[in-house]
Amino acid sequence: MMSMKRIVFMGTPDFAVNILQGLLEKYQVVGVVSQPDKKIGRKQILTPTPVKRVAMDHNIKVLQPSNIRKEYQEILDLNPDIIITCAYGQIIPKEILENPPFGCINVHASLLPKLRGGAPIHKAIINGDSKTGVTIMYMEEKLDSGDMIASKETPITMDDNLESLHDRLSMMGKELLLDILPSIFNQTNQRIRQNEEDATYAFNITREEEHICFSKTKLEIFNQVRGLNPVPGAYCLFNQEVLKIYNTDLSSKKSLTEKSIGEITSIYKNGIGVKVKDGELIITEIKPFGKKRMLMKDYLNGVNKEELLGKILI
Repeated sequence: MMSMKRIVFMGTPDFAVNILQGLLEKYQVVGVVSQPDKKIGRKQILTPTPVKRVAMDHNIKVLQPSNIRKEYQEILDLNPDIIITCAYGQIIPKEILENPPFGCINVHASLLPKLRGGAPIHKAIINGDSKTGVTIMYMEEKLDSGDMIASKETPITMDDNLESLHDRLSMMGKELLLDILPSIFNQTNQRIRQNEEDATYAFNITREEEHICFSKTKLEIFNQVRGLNPVPGAYCLFNQEVLKIYNTDLSSKKSLTEKSIGEITSIYKNGIGVKVKDGELIITEIKPFGKKRMLMKDYLNGVNKEELLGKILI
């Protein structure tokens, strides 16, 4: 049966869509707050956020303040009993945080206090973590530091990339939120303070973090590539042009002392071997500059393979 509590949902990207859809199944969402529409693609078409599209499909009022610190009165006018956020994208001011009687809670894609910030899924894979999860916590003005209500973990496998882990955590966040909301409304939920000494941060990915440094180990680069697949994608320079790299395999070759870092050392059926700190990494999927994403084996069909040997990726 639908609860008559008035919920305002704040979120922007695909990750937050499952959370909103879960709420719509059981609760009364009286308003949605999302980031302003952005111009997308070569034609720069003004495009609504994924969360806004869901709200529009359900005829829910959408607010899109460009600066929520100054433009918050319309949100308060919705008289929310609770505000639920997930990957919204702006710092929420005290005037909002202190307004709803049941508080403001956030669905965050890490096991807090680890990986606070805007890119916790990317960084969990890039860091080589063995597990991650979702945490639901009360919001406060400091970044992702509020008291925790509940969390749920999942292993990170060697087959995971950003896309697979993103989708799994999004569903976990929806399920966990729906499980614990009744306890918040009847005020029987846990409230666990975060240990600041254990806090780590996962700030948004920079362009520098997208660039592959082949002087790292094969495992470090393997994790970097899958942690950035599909967006924004890891890259290097080849023939002075950007080469996006989306998939790699770990080679068993360990000693290539006569080769230079970044040198193409081998041609395989499924890819090319490149010299890294502790041996060789096999690149299996790429996007050459100005072309579509493709398997390396398809790229190799259109080039002189022998001429690739000895060339350097920077």
